[in-house]
Amino acid sequence: MVKVIASTLRKGNVVDIDGRLYVVLTADNIHPGKGTPVTQLDMRRISDGTKISERYRTTEQVERAHVEDRPYTFLYSDGEGFHFMNPDNYDQVAVQPDVVGDQAAYLQEGMQVMLSVHEGNAIAIELPQRVVLEVVETEPAMKGQTASSSYKPAVLSNGVKSAVPPHISTGTRIVVMTADGSYVERAKD
Repeated sequence: MVKVIASTLRKGNVVDIDGRLYVVLTADNIHPGKGTPVTQLDMRRISDGTKISERYRTTEQVERAHVEDRPYTFLYSDGEGFHFMNPDNYDQVAVQPDVVGDQAAYLQEGMQVMLSVHEGNAIAIELPQRVVLEVVETEPAMKGQTASSSYKPAVLSNGVKSAVPPHISTGTRIVVMTADGSYVERAKD
């Protein structure tokens, strides 16, 4: 076990609290106007899936569990879960749907992800920060509409709803953040 400062924890990190392993779902550093800055951690217990929320002073130390982070390639999903392959030795691993969670919408065949493996079990997944998707449905651009800070709703090829600038039309490939599905830019391909 390694002790780390609470403010350095990120989504996907695995921590040991009272002998139980938790995966960090969200980590927010809060700096109030007065008082001590704190780190708010939303976590899921790996053994049974129970979600908890903890708050630490940013200087407090938390035990980080020994987890191997290895790159894996996404192959496919079926009734058993999501299947990934280790590109070094071609071993395949099936990951349960509750580990992947709502990030499943962004998985694409052949995508490189980081899997956190603890004692042979995949316990957390980290997707690339950005992914390219196609806009399959959006409103047509309105003439004379200002481009500054006015966004319109759009449905992407993975079924996720996002907000895009007015100049984006159906069929356009765009780059979105996998954390929240927010628009970044038009794809350069």
